[in-house]
Amino acid sequence: MDSDGTHEARGTRANPVPRPAAPPEGPALPPMPTAPPGAPPRPDGSAFLAWLRTPRPKAAPGVWRFGHVPRPEEEPEAVPARQLISGAVIAFLVGWLIWSLLWNGYLGGWWLLPLYAMIPDSWAQPHSFGAVVVVYAYYLLIALVILVGVGRLGRWGELWRRYGPPAWRRSAPPSRPPAPEEDPAEWPQLRAAGAVDAAERLAAEARTGLMRDVDHARIARAWQGVRSGRHSLAAFTSAVLSEGAAACLHPSGARDLPARQARHDLLTGQVRLGTTADDPRNPYAYRGTGLALGPDLLGTSLLAVGPAGSGKTGSVVRPLAESLCLHALAGRAAVVVVGAAGAGLGPADAYDVVVRIGNPESVYDLDLYGGTTDPDEAAAVLAEALVGDLADPHPGSDSRRSTTVLAQLLGPFRAVHGRFPSVPELRQLLDGAPGPLAELRKGLQASGHASLLRELDARERQLAHPGDVAGVLADRIALLDRPAFAGFFDTSGSSRPFSLKALDHPVRVRIDLPQRGHADASRILSRLVLAQFTASVTVREDRSLFACLVLDDATGVVTPEAVRGIQRLRSAGAGAVLTLRTLDDVPRPLRGPLLGATGCRVALSGLTPWDGQDFAEVWGKEWTEARDVTDRQIIAETPAGKAVHMLRRVITGKAPTARAVTVRQVERERWSASELAHAVPPGHAVLSLTDVNGEHAPPLLVDLRG
Repeated sequence: MDSDGTHEARGTRANPVPRPAAPPEGPALPPMPTAPPGAPPRPDGSAFLAWLRTPRPKAAPGVWRFGHVPRPEEEPEAVPARQLISGAVIAFLVGWLIWSLLWNGYLGGWWLLPLYAMIPDSWAQPHSFGAVVVVYAYYLLIALVILVGVGRLGRWGELWRRYGPPAWRRSAPPSRPPAPEEDPAEWPQLRAAGAVDAAERLAAEARTGLMRDVDHARIARAWQGVRSGRHSLAAFTSAVLSEGAAACLHPSGARDLPARQARHDLLTGQVRLGTTADDPRNPYAYRGTGLALGPDLLGTSLLAVGPAGSGKTGSVVRPLAESLCLHALAGRAAVVVVGAAGAGLGPADAYDVVVRIGNPESVYDLDLYGGTTDPDEAAAVLAEALVGDLADPHPGSDSRRSTTVLAQLLGPFRAVHGRFPSVPELRQLLDGAPGPLAELRKGLQASGHASLLRELDARERQLAHPGDVAGVLADRIALLDRPAFAGFFDTSGSSRPFSLKALDHPVRVRIDLPQRGHADASRILSRLVLAQFTASVTVREDRSLFACLVLDDATGVVTPEAVRGIQRLRSAGAGAVLTLRTLDDVPRPLRGPLLGATGCRVALSGLTPWDGQDFAEVWGKEWTEARDVTDRQIIAETPAGKAVHMLRRVITGKAPTARAVTVRQVERERWSASELAHAVPPGHAVLSLTDVNGEHAPPLLVDLRG
């Protein structure tokens, strides 16, 4: 970071204003999301056009909208296959019997009276052509009436829909492309604004296969900037005409990620995580649909809890990080992903900044003070990182004493040296070393900072008190003052520290924590990043840029201040993704507030019953209809009754019974602790979702492998 607090890695800054550049040339573009993995792209761009024109109807939160076919809210009553087929056959035999009885005269000739009343006497002559046609037409009409009647009784229509050709063939594709004013590939919004030439250029790029889904999303984002007045229409049109699909590039110059593992739909901003199970506990409208997340849901933050190996990283964190990186390339989001080195959070090429703490080969450093120049703000963030987990876990508590101690040292040090202290210097000051404190006093006296001298005097007086928290702060900062971190957290300006103040630009950041031997230091750094994130995103000017922090392991990170910070993210256009192995890693008084602060909650398979109890409480109860059914077998007394009972057994497969049904309304848990602990299959999870508009989805059983 430069001395003025600006971010040094200028390559990560976004510039939505289009800039002239030559269209990139190179190998064929990667396949669109609708193509199978590894398939080559179609040279005519038909894959992209098909993806763009696929309907995306409005759906409930969490439903994968790409090609979604809405289902009814209630499950239609389904007749068992054996009963349906038996009823259809019996209805056919009954119709055949009725027709045979009519044809052979066993029921009399009354059914021919209308025929005799309609035909003239002259047609009754033998071998009259008119009489033959009318008579057989009448016979056909009577047969059709019988056929329709028995068909309705035997449910032939349902049998046809379930087992006939309608069940064999798939839904037909659109017969014709949409009209130009409705075709998204023709950019009708640009045409309506008068930028016809730009729309023609982009449409041609799409038809020839030179446009990706990221390009479409990025240019649409730049067009939003034109509509909002941040950029001029002339500059946008000029860039599109000169660069085509490569206009408005991300500062990194990348137009896609090196590889994709999940299925993305950038038109809706969703990433597909799995398929909602066809389970009676899921609402019928959700069964069998894709389950997807996007910024509208992540804006309420997400908490995923599951033991090691349950799929937190591979099935939840990795797809979400990949999706947010794509959104960043499109100029829509800024993402910071924090995890242990080698955790599988994506290749380094997928990020603009990779901070490898403890790795001497790391190009970037981490700013210990978050890029701020205010000593009080820096002290509050650093106190949260160092001793936030030691504060009273009650949500109303805080760490003001630790903040005051740090502010008493950071303010005077910055006034004298023009910078904040490094880790070794801060450790010496907290330990009360006489040399550094005397040097600091001398500098303050020379510069005439009387108020800061009073701060330093107060600090020296408190050093002698047995309850001074400086000793605890010194012990915690000593965890960062290790040989492995000797080249990190530098404040002299000789390194390239990354600051979370850069989150007002679409930057992609990955922070690798020390993997072995520094568990306590990793927790301090995780709390530091979370505190800096919540402090930075709440003061951004452009909140239309979604900012998200992904913490692959939030053990020891959840503090009272962290919970309050997560609650503020929703109104700041930001969100956080946290994963835990168990809720036991969170202090008991904070578990309820944490689950309440996150709108999206994920309980993976393998939960303990006491973890399941916390989820069951936050998901609450619902009124459901309980049916008590009592079956009593009917005993036939007569031979005819026995024959009827035998026929019913053949048709239904069950003995004839008299059924008594009692229906009552009861209140029960949506998912009980026992069900969450024992009824969630491996590779599955139970998710509840809430979007930023307040719409929510009930807890759903989802197959994360689907």
